[in-house]
Amino acid sequence: MEAGVVVVGGGAAGLLAAASAASRLRAAGSAAPVVVLEAAREPGRKVLVSGGGRCNVLPGREARERFVSSSPRRLVDRFLDRFPLAAQRAFFEGLLGAPLREEESGKLFPPTNRARDVRDALVALARSAGAEVRLHSPVREVAAREGGFDVRLDAGTLSASAVVLATGGRSVLAGGADAAGFDWAAAFGHSVRPLVPALVPLTGSSPAHAALSGVALEAAVTARCGSETAAARGGFLFTHRGWSGPAVLDVSHVVTRALAGEKPFSVVVSFGGDAAHWDETLRAASGSVLSLLRRSLPDRVASLLLAEAGVAPETPLHRMTREARRAVVASLSALPLPVGGSEGYRTAEVTAGGVALEEVDPGSGASRLVPGLFLAGEILDAVGPIGGFNFQWAWATGRTAGEGAARAVLAGG
Repeated sequence: MEAGVVVVGGGAAGLLAAASAASRLRAAGSAAPVVVLEAAREPGRKVLVSGGGRCNVLPGREARERFVSSSPRRLVDRFLDRFPLAAQRAFFEGLLGAPLREEESGKLFPPTNRARDVRDALVALARSAGAEVRLHSPVREVAAREGGFDVRLDAGTLSASAVVLATGGRSVLAGGADAAGFDWAAAFGHSVRPLVPALVPLTGSSPAHAALSGVALEAAVTARCGSETAAARGGFLFTHRGWSGPAVLDVSHVVTRALAGEKPFSVVVSFGGDAAHWDETLRAASGSVLSLLRRSLPDRVASLLLAEAGVAPETPLHRMTREARRAVVASLSALPLPVGGSEGYRTAEVTAGGVALEEVDPGSGASRLVPGLFLAGEILDAVGPIGGFNFQWAWATGRTAGEGAARAVLAGG
């Protein structure tokens, strides 16, 4: 079969790329087929599992400065500018037929609170525009030839004028998927920045911390490795294996990069305020130090922090030595976490690293190295924080690549 555009990967970026390509071709009067090839038994696996099955479609407001890429920040902005956040919100509200639900956290969810409704709407959009969505269709090879590409499947070879690689990352792999897009991109000559799990829980062997498994509170977490620093404030969760929650996930990429490069790193957590705040609080309050901490922290966390500081819980505040007070302040405002690893791709929400943005045209998603090749979504070297930002990236790059591929087919045809 000869296709106009083959989209490899039926996830968030791939489905929107297919819908955009098919719509552009149909509007131009072209009958060139658009085919989505998805290895799994159903498309949009990450859409279905995101947000606890509710799908955090988008963030409520921009936070571009929090995207992480080895490429210049201006390039991240240029990719996102192609489909601005406000336009994305309007698009999904039109697609779903009602305003998105905005929570206090600023996250946007579908009006029905059902991830499946988002996935189904994207599949329906692609099909109604004329795209064919093939499931159980793992791609074994993508090879360039004169005037196009040969896409090898188990059942034969599909020829295409343009190919969109939207194969996703190594996290949340559905049955049959293998994130081979990184290897194909490298084979085409693209620079693939080192891949590591991101937005992933951290692990460490600390019986005292593991004893608090299930305890959650607000905190600020900072991770450092050399000149690279990431800081986040939000939910913090003790687990039986280590630590999780949005504040931990948002800085985890620093740790996983450091571990991959065998570089030293540190992770510290602050509970309830900085050092100046806690020093002033301890000086001004009365009673025991434990009774003071219990006013703003869970009992078991307060006890842990005092144990880490080496200060007896019943110590009267007015009798605390300067050294004891400093130790408590340090424990509250910059407690070192004994991180030894991460839970890896098994529980990571995204993959950091990927194809260098310098090698892809942000205006079309086109490879600057291989004519007719387009890239979208997680295969590109950019990762956003928790809160719908990685879908924002997928929607922006997916639509851009799909429209770019359609324009390439029209120009060649």
